[in-house]
Amino acid sequence: MNHLAREISKPMLLLAGFALAGTLLLAGVHRLTAQPIADSEAQALLTRINTLVAANRYDNNPLTDTIRLPPAELQSAEPVLVYRLRKQQQPVAAIFTVTTPEGYSGNIRLAVGVNVDQTLAGVRVLAHKETPGLGDWIELEKSDWMLGFSGKSLQTPPETAWAVKKDGGEFDQFTGATITPRAVVAAVKQVLIWSKQHPTSVYAPSTPTEVLTGEGKQP
Repeated sequence: MNHLAREISKPMLLLAGFALAGTLLLAGVHRLTAQPIADSEAQALLTRINTLVAANRYDNNPLTDTIRLPPAELQSAEPVLVYRLRKQQQPVAAIFTVTTPEGYSGNIRLAVGVNVDQTLAGVRVLAHKETPGLGDWIELEKSDWMLGFSGKSLQTPPETAWAVKKDGGEFDQFTGATITPRAVVAAVKQVLIWSKQHPTSVYAPSTPTEVLTGEGKQP
């Protein structure tokens, strides 16, 4: 009986050894690749930021100068990370990464750049699942619709006109697709409203990533 048990245990031990070796190998690969992947993602994000605010306009590192807002603050589907840009410690702009849940096919994640004078530096889509050929016109590669936000504010056009034309506003909708641009316009408007109401919170002195409430205080 003991001999039979030993014969059965051999392949089990062998399999366990292979599993352990595989786990150690994967852990080693993860350690070797985690930092390069993180560096690559950071560089991609910085490139995206620079499409909204030229690199010569700021001299801090926006990737480490951030605040995090609860989703409810901007009616976002996810927490909102805000990257602050400064030059010689003076505020220049802030990039809000906000996610509207009102897209035709679900969440639309946006980067909304707001200059310190409360005008828009620009808007870009970061992720979406909108219908190809219709809702995907929010991609800069498909149309220049997103470029129409640059320079606008709650005064130009007036806050009441921040809607698509079908809803009485000043923004074009897409042929055959109104839900997508409506969601984007509403999300950008919400960012502008919040930024205007909380300028001190947005540009508070830099510390490690802060979580702010509506009053701009750390909970």
